[in-house]
Amino acid sequence: MDKILIVVTNHSALGPKGKKTGLWLRELTDFYHEVKDRYGVDIVSTAADRVPIDPRSLVGAVTHKQTRNYYMDDDFMVQLKKPLVPEQVDPGDYAAIYFTGGHGTMMDFPDDKDLQELTREIYEQGGYVAAVCHGPSGIQNVRLSNGRLLVSGHVVTGFSDVEEKALGMYKHIPFSLEQVLKERGGLYKKASVPMAACTVVSGRLITGQNPASAKGVALKLLEQLETFRQKENKDVYVL
Repeated sequence: MDKILIVVTNHSALGPKGKKTGLWLRELTDFYHEVKDRYGVDIVSTAADRVPIDPRSLVGAVTHKQTRNYYMDDDFMVQLKKPLVPEQVDPGDYAAIYFTGGHGTMMDFPDDKDLQELTREIYEQGGYVAAVCHGPSGIQNVRLSNGRLLVSGHVVTGFSDVEEKALGMYKHIPFSLEQVLKERGGLYKKASVPMAACTVVSGRLITGQNPASAKGVALKLLEQLETFRQKENKDVYVL
């Protein structure tokens, strides 16, 4: 279990007018940049098709050097041209699963049974579940073997209603992520200022509110994984 599985959307349209959407690029690259030197990384999607990137997030590929470097890196981008699909993934290989955001996730993440099963297996083998922005839509319906919803009783965050309205997206989304997380039993938390970073650790569940939180989710996950490794090492005795 020395790898992290990153989940990306494969849905490119939102709402009745088919508003263009997809993966929010920096929510992938900011996270990937922090974990890549310490863990192997695989990228999985809901379909084997080329991953659509939200056009609005491509501004980062112009204005942000790190994002631009990844966007121009053919070896990195090929993972988005030919992503893995859940049936190709062995959950036993992963210490954590991370759900990236972008509004496309609201269309294909919530009811994907294969992703739910992957998440449940990784979590129940002692792994971590992480998500950022709209990525928590991928965990909102995950049910554990004991019948409990994964998010129930956990402090969680995700893209807020205030932020949706500020971007003019509230009328396009199929549901309110903030309200759904609350309905599933999550104790929803958000930053006092919209679009400010907010990262929450609740047991082995780590969530970030918005694009500004992706790096924080990665750092918190690394911190938790390192703590877990140290504890494992202390529990090993040489006779």
